[in-house]
Amino acid sequence: MTVTIHWLGAGLSSAPGIKKLSEGKTPLIVWNRSLDKAQKNLADVNVDIRALTMQELSGAVKEGDIVVSMLPATMHLDIANLCLDQSAHFVSSSYISPEMAALNEKAVSKSLCFVNEVGLDPGLDHILAHDLIARYENSESYSEDNYLSFRSYCGGFPKVANDFKYKFSWSPLGVLKALKSPAKWLANGKVNESQAPWEALSDYTVQLKSDSETFIAYPNRDSLPFIQQYMFKPEWKVEEFVRGTLRLAGWSKAWQHLFDQVADLTSGKYSQEQADAKLTDISKELEEKYSYETNEPDRVVLSVELEAKKDGQTVWHQSYLMDEAGNEKGQAMARLVSLPVSIAIESIVNKQTPVGVSAAPHQPSQVQSWLNELSDLGEEIMIRNHVK
Repeated sequence: MTVTIHWLGAGLSSAPGIKKLSEGKTPLIVWNRSLDKAQKNLADVNVDIRALTMQELSGAVKEGDIVVSMLPATMHLDIANLCLDQSAHFVSSSYISPEMAALNEKAVSKSLCFVNEVGLDPGLDHILAHDLIARYENSESYSEDNYLSFRSYCGGFPKVANDFKYKFSWSPLGVLKALKSPAKWLANGKVNESQAPWEALSDYTVQLKSDSETFIAYPNRDSLPFIQQYMFKPEWKVEEFVRGTLRLAGWSKAWQHLFDQVADLTSGKYSQEQADAKLTDISKELEEKYSYETNEPDRVVLSVELEAKKDGQTVWHQSYLMDEAGNEKGQAMARLVSLPVSIAIESIVNKQTPVGVSAAPHQPSQVQSWLNELSDLGEEIMIRNHVK
């Protein structure tokens, strides 16, 4: 039985992953709502491109195929249900929603892999976290009496900073809506909560390849479920656990007027329809002013660290760092989102993925395999030991 990969969504963030898969042996069809945009974005890739409609897609997908949704997250569930109907596998880079998690039993019953959280963040941050935890557990410093701090921060921004301290790789509307998202994390052994990023800003210094840089950081979403997902043992003493976002120094000042506008729109003075309309208008303005120019390089920084202390002294502390920029192979964000997605697809083809709804792999052999492949593709992943 010949397996076909159906990649839905051919935006700029998909191009590197599509190109990688197009060079493999598994047949690949790229589906996009706009044929012109897909053909433009994939001008240098030899691939079958088709206009996306649910009717055309359902007619083309057959048993055993792999469907990759790089569409807006609100569309993933419809695509996943189509996969159930057609007995096809499903892949996305997005967070596992409760509705997606609820499909696990049906996917298992049909021996289907429904893989999510295999992009950059979530995705690469997961596998780096799993690797650090495995390293710590296997170290001489490991003890259940240690107090642990886990920090994972990721951010994308222009390589050359502008006055706005940011540029948009996709529609700003999603970024604006994220400014309304509450967050939950662990600090000093206690659960902390915020209703918006500007309530929980802090400085975060990252050791880069040859020097250090201080970013603005804030918690992202609810970090607490990831304590279990990353397989922290119940008996471990976790003092700090946070997954968050990095922004360039000066970002909060440059964005203060947007914080004020978003706060006003969510104050209850406006109907949901009015607030959404205003956000859409702001988004269009921002897209015109702060989108990337053709071939303008972006930058992505991902820092994941685990620290263990005993009697107030650090006894084990290691971190992973990725500090990548746009190059001839594509924007850093595009590469670091879509290349891991392509690796996840190949893992399904090679029958290395468990059935059911799952996230990025945690098994040491698979984690190492993904890291090796990314390294072979030219992405630099640095690990640092902070305890001499």
